Amino acid sequence: QVQLVESGGGLVQPGGSLRLSCAASGPIVLINTMAWYRQAPGNQRELVASITRGGSTNYADSVKGRFTISRDDTKKMVYLQMNSLKPEDTAVYYCNAQIFNFQTRVGDYWGQGTQVTVSS
Repeated sequence: QVQLVESGGGLVQPGGSLRLSCAASGPIVLINTMAWYRQAPGNQRELVASITRGGSTNYADSVKGRFTISRDDTKKMVYLQMNSLKPEDTAVYYCNAQIFNFQTRVGDYWGQGTQVTVSS
């Protein structure tokens, strides 16, 4: 019943910017860590950025200084601002959240993914 839905992906030229959004809905009491992962064809899914409930962030070395993760607990959303995009950033980006509710206790949830393509 908990659902994560990403939006904001698309085609952008190298050096451009995109802002990804992820909205959580359903029976949610508390959201712990939220994160963005990405997966390119033939590659493993990798952690791009994460943010704790307290606001502490972590980034993959490949995106440090270019990407910014943020969250809005009132809206139950997490964002990924992506600047200075490179072709190697091309991937399907997935939202992930660790969520507590009274039915499932702690659960790990994933969005459906949104395609980001960086190309001329």
